[in-house]
Amino acid sequence: MSAKFIKLYADNPEQKKLEIIVDTLKSGGVIIYPTDTVYGIGCDFSNAKAVQRICQLKNVKPDKLSFICYDLSEISAYVKNLSTPAFKIMKKALPGPFTFLLASSSNVPKVLNAKKKTVGIRIPDNNIPRELVKQLGNPIITGSIHDEDEIVEYSTDPELIYEKYENQVDIVIDGGYGGNVASTVVDCTNDDFQVVRQGLGDLSQFI
Repeated sequence: MSAKFIKLYADNPEQKKLEIIVDTLKSGGVIIYPTDTVYGIGCDFSNAKAVQRICQLKNVKPDKLSFICYDLSEISAYVKNLSTPAFKIMKKALPGPFTFLLASSSNVPKVLNAKKKTVGIRIPDNNIPRELVKQLGNPIITGSIHDEDEIVEYSTDPELIYEKYENQVDIVIDGGYGGNVASTVVDCTNDDFQVVRQGLGDLSQFI
């Protein structure tokens, strides 16, 4: 069965449509959705089978995936030893185009960090994924949708994304054209913050 194609507006996501997507996530579905950077593919982070589906689609191991939280208070449930300097930077930078690598707590499903003690966490500046997380009650996985074009790294047109993935996922959310620059990845496992990957976010303005 082909995926649903659902149009949502980030400034005011329609509640009935959000409920359809949340129900799909609760039942182990895989979705594609907009963020404040590139389009992402995700599922309920606690559903091991759905996580494995994403890993097969992206050809990655689970520990390469990050997840989206609604706000900073939710992040605190999934990390340990969060230092005051790291918290201050995150408070300034989020919501925004950053992925913060942090020491993971025992609340993170083992499938996501079986071989490492860190986890990547995002709070994107986009109401669609944040509202989904809020209503689901769990974080959702985030992995970038890559393009097969040699010049353009990320797929930006939701209709073309749907054409490619309609038989591989359960829902594709059309949130308008996406960006083609990924998030900036920052290692915050100690107070010597290191930019692991420079993307859309500029960490220097928050330090």
